Parts: sequence; C-alpha cells; structure tokens
Amino acid sequence: MGKKVLIVGGVAGGASAAARLRRLDETAEIILFERDEYISFANCGLPYYIGETIKDRNKLLVQTPEAMKARFNIDVRNNSEVISIDAKNKKVAVKSKTKGTYEESYDYLILSPGGKAIRPNIPGINSEKIFTLRNIPDTDIIKAYVDKKGINHAVVIGGGFIGVEMAENLRDRGLNVTLVEAAPHILAPFDPDMVVMAEKELVENGIGLILGDGVKSFEEIGNQVQIALGSNTKINADIIILAIGVSPDTGFLKESGLAFGPKGHIIVNEKMETNLEGVYAVGDAIEVVDFITKQKTAIALAGPANKQGRIAADNVAGLNATYKGTQGSSILKIFGLTAASTGANERTLQRANMLYQVIYVHPVSHASYYPGAIPMSLKLIFNEEGRVLGAQGIGYDGVDKRIDVIATAIRFNGTVDDLAELELSYAPPFSSAKDPVNMAGFVAQNVLAGRMNAVAWKDIERDGNEDTMLLDVRTELEFSNGHLDGAINIPVDSLRDRMSELDKNKTIVEYCQVGLRGYIAARILSQNGFKVANVTGGYKTSSMLGYAPEKPETNDSNQNSSGSSNMSIDPDTQAIRIDENKTENYDKQLDTCGLCCPGPLMQVKASIDELKDGQILKVTASDPGFYEDIKAWCKRTNNELLDLNKIPGNITAFIKKNAGNAVVNQNSFDVPAKDNKTIVVFSGDLDKALAAFIIANGAASMGKKVTMFFTFWGLNILRKPEKIEVKKGLIDSMFGAMMPRGTNKLKISKMNMGGMGTAMMRKVMNDKNITSLDELVKAAIDSGIELVACQMSMDVMGIHHEELIDGVKLGGVGYMLGEAEDSNVNFFI
Repeated sequence: MGKKVLIVGGVAGGASAAARLRRLDETAEIILFERDEYISFANCGLPYYIGETIKDRNKLLVQTPEAMKARFNIDVRNNSEVISIDAKNKKVAVKSKTKGTYEESYDYLILSPGGKAIRPNIPGINSEKIFTLRNIPDTDIIKAYVDKKGINHAVVIGGGFIGVEMAENLRDRGLNVTLVEAAPHILAPFDPDMVVMAEKELVENGIGLILGDGVKSFEEIGNQVQIALGSNTKINADIIILAIGVSPDTGFLKESGLAFGPKGHIIVNEKMETNLEGVYAVGDAIEVVDFITKQKTAIALAGPANKQGRIAADNVAGLNATYKGTQGSSILKIFGLTAASTGANERTLQRANMLYQVIYVHPVSHASYYPGAIPMSLKLIFNEEGRVLGAQGIGYDGVDKRIDVIATAIRFNGTVDDLAELELSYAPPFSSAKDPVNMAGFVAQNVLAGRMNAVAWKDIERDGNEDTMLLDVRTELEFSNGHLDGAINIPVDSLRDRMSELDKNKTIVEYCQVGLRGYIAARILSQNGFKVANVTGGYKTSSMLGYAPEKPETNDSNQNSSGSSNMSIDPDTQAIRIDENKTENYDKQLDTCGLCCPGPLMQVKASIDELKDGQILKVTASDPGFYEDIKAWCKRTNNELLDLNKIPGNITAFIKKNAGNAVVNQNSFDVPAKDNKTIVVFSGDLDKALAAFIIANGAASMGKKVTMFFTFWGLNILRKPEKIEVKKGLIDSMFGAMMPRGTNKLKISKMNMGGMGTAMMRKVMNDKNITSLDELVKAAIDSGIELVACQMSMDVMGIHHEELIDGVKLGGVGYMLGEAEDSNVNFFI
C-alpha cells in the first residue's frame, strides 16, 4: 500500500483533489471526509433549482460516494465531521454519524473546509423565516418554504452574487422581492460606473432595490418578519434570504498550529502547502495571492478551488506544481443581462497604490448590419506600460466571450497591443471584423500613444469651469434627443467648417455617443491647434453614471389594454402578440431609444399624425415604462396596437392609424364635452412643476384638451429668465427680486440643501436623458396646451405680462372654473 492521504471536505476543492490524486497514484489510500451527506454538488446551481430553471434535483449532484468508490477507489465517508487535527502525530479526530468519534492517521492531509454563511449578531436574526444558502440541505429547506401557499414577499439581504441570483430566482417564482445592500452599490467586483446597469436591470424586472442601508433588526410580527433598516425604513417579508458573505469555516482548526491570515483564512504557499508538514489547504478557506496586485486576498470562486485541489494533489504525488494567483474572473446572469469581470477593479488598484488608466467602449455584439446586434459596454483598465490590469463588461449578448478573451490575455501578462492584434473568429452573426476586444485595444493604444487625451466623466469639472468648452459632436437629431447641459453641438462631419465657433484659449472637452466619432473629432481639432480632451465612452457612459434606481410601478402584463379582441400573450416572454401577419410591412419607422417618458409617446403622436388612415408605424423604445404606456395610449386614442414585444434592452410596437376612429387632432380641441383636463399649478417648486408638465404632455399626447392655470408661486415657472425692464413700484420690484425668474432658477421642494439638491437633481435628469422642464414647457406650447396666468395673482405678486414667456394667456377664476366644468379630471399642484 502506498501513501495514506486524508481529504477534509468535498465539493470543488476536495473532490477534485481526490480524483486527480487517484489518476496520478493508483496505490495511494485516499479517504475523503464530508460533514454533510453530499460530497460533490453544483453549489453555483442552487439558486436556479429554487427558481425552477433547473427542475431535476439530481442534476445538482456531481458525484456520489458510490460513484467515487466505483471509478476512483476512494473511501468516501459522508456524515463524518473532522473535529480536530493532531499535526505532531499526524492524526485527525472524526465525529461520524454512524461510527461515533474515532481517530484516523495520515501521511498527507488536504484541507478543503470551505466557507460558512455570515450571520451577524443582529436582534431577531435567529427567526425560522431567515435562511442562508450554502449546500443541498439549505436548498431543500428554502425551496420547500417558497413552495408553501401564502409566501408572497421575499427580502434578500446582500447584493453579492448569491444575493442577486436569489433575488432573480425568487422573482421568477412570482414573489415580490426586495434586495437590500448596505454598500452604495451591489456586486463588489464591478466599479460603480458599470454596476449601475445591473442595478437598473433588477429594478426594471420588478426587484425593489435599497442601497446604502443596512439591517438594524428583525422582528416577527404575525406571520411575517419586519426588517428595520438603519434609515428606520421598515419592510415586511414572508421569507428572508441572508446573503451578506461567507467566512472561512476553520473553527475546528484553531488549536492545530496552522497559520491564519487576519480574517481567519489558512495561509498557504504557491504549492498549496500550509506551515504544517504534509498538510495542504485549498478552496474558499485559504488566503491567495491576487494575480494583479500580488497582495494577499481571499476570493471564493469554484474555478480557482478546482485548480487548487488539482495542484495540491500534484504536489502530494511529487509533481511540483505551483498556483500563480487568482484574478477573480466571474460572470453573472441578471435576468436578460450578462455582467462579467476579470482582474482588478479601480478600488483594488487604488488600495494597492497602483497607477492605471481607464477607457470605455460600447460596441455591438456582432456585425451591426446583421439582425439582432445588441450594444454592450466594456471597461478596460491598464497601466502606463500597456499591461492589461482588469476588464468589466455588461450587456445582453456576447459579453462572456469578450471577458474570457481579456482574462486569457491577463493570465499571460498581455498588453493593450496584444488585444489590438488578436485575430479572433469573425462572421456577421457572431462578431465584427474588428471585435469589441480589438476595439478596446485600439482605444487604449491611442491613449498611450498620445493620439488622444482621454478623460472620464467622473474626472471632468462640469460646473463653473471657464477654461473649458463642452462640445457634442453627434448629429443634430441625437443632440435634440438629449445632451449635456452647457454643450454646444457641432457634428463631426461639419467640424472642419465650423472650427471658428470654438475658442483656442480653452480646452475643448468633446464627446460623441460611444467614443469613436469623438476620437475623430479629437484628431481634427488637435491637429488644428486646439487643446482637446475626448470623453471616453461618450454620451452613453454619461447616461450610466449617477443612476439611482427606484422601483417602478408594476402592471399586469396580461391585461388586454389595447382593446383588441385577438390579442394573445406569449407565456414565456409575456410579449403581446395580436396578429403578426399585420406587421410584415409598415409605412414608417420611429426609433425613440434613449428617450424617457413622456418623450416616446410625444414622438409617437407626432409620427402618427403624419400617417394616413390605415398606415402602420413601427416604433422601438428603451424606456421600460413605454411597454404599458403605449397600450394605454392606443386604447385612448383609438389607434390599433398590432403587436407589442419586449426583449432585453428593447421594446417594439406596431401601431396602425385607425381609419374608422381617426386620432383626435390635438390642435383642434374637437373633443367630447367633459373630457378635458385642467391643472391648477400653485407651486413654484421644480419637482412639482415637472410633475405638472409631465401629466399635461401625457394627456395632450392622448388627444385631450389641456388647460394649465398658473397662480401665485406657480407664476414663477412662466417668467422669462432674463430681466425685463418694466416700470414697477417699490413693493412689486422687491417681489420680483426675491422670486425665482424662470425654470432654471426653481428649487426642489425637499432636500434642496442650499441649492445642492437642485443641482444634483438636474444632473441626474440630464444623465438619464430625462426631458428638462424647459423642453416640457416648449412641448406643451407646441402641442396646443393652454397656459393661463391668473391675472389676480399677477397683480398681487407684481408680475407683468411682458415678463412671461410667449404664448401665455391671461385669465381669472371664472375662466378657470369654466374650463374645470368641461373637464373630467382636475389637478391641483
């Protein structure tokens, strides 16, 4: 008989070590101890069994004791817990469910105890309705609980990989789910500028997301548990999943003489050897070297654990194998979205005091001319020598293979030149001749070579910088659909002819949609004597930053909102299918992607107005609210919704202008009596003014006559921004000086914080491409909405007609009441 090897713990590390060692040494005596019943299972698949994507429980079991014995001649002892180690005498103590407590000697010992779920000392945490997920028994208990009747509300504590996966799978089971994360963002491997896309995907799929708020206590109230957060927010739940992280399960080793890191992980060398002779350790319980920073860390991933088990077995067999570090390559499904990362993120590099640069690209998943090309976002991090340090990717298609390619380059100490030079497989359905990985390499090369001064949005001083000019080089249409405050628009194709409009004494900070046209513009300007900074990632990256998700209202997708009698619901995608034959041909196409409510509806109405009766409009949108809005719009305007389909990242609708029930002409106001809408605007707060004009434009887009009656503080919304010379008395002049003049001077009603809150709100609106108040006012006037200023209030406030924007009528209470009489909806704001 050869050497005797004991392995403590199965799953990824221990089971792979056992199988590898047997393949290398047929004579070794190998005994594998597993505390639980199951020695090797797909722990990464556990959430998907609970969510019933994986329906067969047996598919979670990778190996059984019987199979391990038959194929590898390994003595598997499950339900056997190793409770201590005697390193001096090379023995372990075992507590067996069937054999009691006994000792077993060894020549070599491989430890793979894994990690255990963290359960902090929070009041009420021992409730039977609070669960953790680490193994098959945990899975069985959670699934059985979810299967019960009356389990409707779930709260997941922790926004790591398991937390996000559990939130998605519980939502797929039909539960109302809230995810609570104490940190400012979920998914720690991703930087904030990328992870906001994942957070948005959760929210758009009905997950309530609470960030930056930790749990203070749990309390059972009736059949539910009430969760109190640090902000004093309270949430009730039928079931709670605790997923705030894992700690090394090494308590039984504390008296063994092993050396441990600061957080309790076993310290090993590159051969996976511990400080004890003949003792190796692998998996989630060990401290590893970060492949990028070369610093000690701990990364709980299945891939590294498998490799470490194999290396430990190699060294027991005398092969002298080494482990060269963990780079943390990981990937996650978030409903339709894919999020993947490899290498170091910015936080890790900052902690390690390593210098780096960042670029963003937003390529499509395959050739843009081949159907189904979907944009993705890639972030590449590299140093001044060009070595690739990390990458993050988020999108609906093609993200996985791009991050895998970059991960391979990182493992071989690759540079941005290597990424640019890689020859990757190409055909239109799969990629582009210049693959997204190549594109990232090209951009990084240009930065390092000094051909482009790339800056990130977070590094730009946007407010009050008199030394810069902000230049948008997209088309006029793109610019009109949304741009950054203070930007001037000169399309790149017109730039050579219009350079005289730019100031050579200032730095031109320019951007396009994703960065390519911006680079071209930068080359044109820099070679003509301008100081230029091109914003990496362009406008698309700016729209990702600062995203603060709020839970949208949920609607019943199965409701027949169009009024069509032949509508059907796709049971898998919840897409509305009315009559696909009607959508083979269409007369006009409208792309509203990037616009937020009410922009898409306003453009739909304008396009429908241009069509003849019976013609068909195809419209695409990215605003999640458009899915329900267009159903209601078609029903209220008597247009026919032929088809409505929602796929990840895109909503497509086909609308037929109804010949029998023509759309009401908004400007004619030829609407039935008692169907008008009246809004009395008393407040001059920015947020309330926005609400008033959003409601008004939404009603107008449905063909309703809308009257907005402005009184007292609401009059400030209508004031012109410039000072108008009007002869006034002392009191009137004092009122005029103290009150805000126009939309740009309005404050928000809550959290104004001396103007900081208002500035933050305007920035968030701009970043999310939400229509500004000025644009909403203009749209209201263009749509024929009546803006009426109360004459009596104007007299009191000392405001003259000349000070109001063009198109405002004057009226009194009688006019307002007359309009209200003909309205079936009256708002007071």
